[in-house]
Amino acid sequence: MREKQSFEDDLKKLQKIVEELSSGKLTLGESLKKYEEGIKLAESCSKELQGAERKVELLMKKDGKFALEKFAEEEEK
Repeated sequence: MREKQSFEDDLKKLQKIVEELSSGKLTLGESLKKYEEGIKLAESCSKELQGAERKVELLMKKDGKFALEKFAEEEEK
């Protein structure tokens, strides 16, 4: 299992993989390996974005102030 990295790091790696795949300079084997890595990174980024979206949805205006409420998934960590 890969080490947890930041969203920004994963996104940069994913962008690099897309550039490498688009270059046409990789062998078929290298392309398949990069593609698999890219899929994992894309899933990780998507999951991170979904979590951020849930947090934004929980941001509510109460008595003129904004408050972020924790959701069950976050409390379990």
